[in-house]
Amino acid sequence: MAAVTALLQARGVVKRFGGVLALDGLDLTVARGEILGLIGPNGSGKTTFFNVATGIYTADAGDVIFDGADITAFPSRAIYRAGISRTFQRSRLSLPLSIFDNIMIGNHKRLHQGLWFNLVKRGDFKREFETSYHAARALVEVFEPALAGRMFEPVAGLPMIDRRRIEICRALISEPKLLLLDEPSAGMTHDETTELMNDILLVRERNKDLTIIIVEHEMGVIERITDRCVVLNFGRKIAEGPYRDVAADGQVQEAYLGVA
Repeated sequence: MAAVTALLQARGVVKRFGGVLALDGLDLTVARGEILGLIGPNGSGKTTFFNVATGIYTADAGDVIFDGADITAFPSRAIYRAGISRTFQRSRLSLPLSIFDNIMIGNHKRLHQGLWFNLVKRGDFKREFETSYHAARALVEVFEPALAGRMFEPVAGLPMIDRRRIEICRALISEPKLLLLDEPSAGMTHDETTELMNDILLVRERNKDLTIIIVEHEMGVIERITDRCVVLNFGRKIAEGPYRDVAADGQVQEAYLGVA
């Protein structure tokens, strides 16, 4: 893949936890605008890579290059400001807060948060609120139009699929260049998973510049929505290419699909 088309590159990335080598010299390139599936058995390093790419963990060796800049040592906040947003396998919603409030948690780089602005510049505050509300509502309407009329209801009353939708909206509200989805179908039924993947494909259709990396154990999801897959095992890349090609790879079948 030509370097000029790459949005994200991992070059020889190593991450250790004591004696455990979670990422073992990982090389990975993600092209602008593609949907990349990152797959592999539990413990293969998928979420660890997300955590390194977003600054939650610092790589012990190697480099992470994003949009031409070396972000290897950037803190999470700087990486978020550079244009990377993510979801987590386990829900990170604040259940007592409203749909709108939960989405706005993901938009703090665009909001004025000082006491002077909030208390004194009331006209500017109102305009910022209205702009934020309309942006959040427009996102929610893409996923589930019925939810758009419930923006100030607590998320505690929502089913799992709608909570996942709100988490993705929270990641998208900052208009990232790269969206990392960590097992978005976790806790959902097959039909709910199909609905959510329809939503993600619709978002992608409306924003062709958005690049997505998805970690997912449901292979039907990976086959359906990804352009290309990278397969990890013990922190190493063992295969990459279109889903059908990697699924037919002997190493992948042995390590991930359970074929001896």
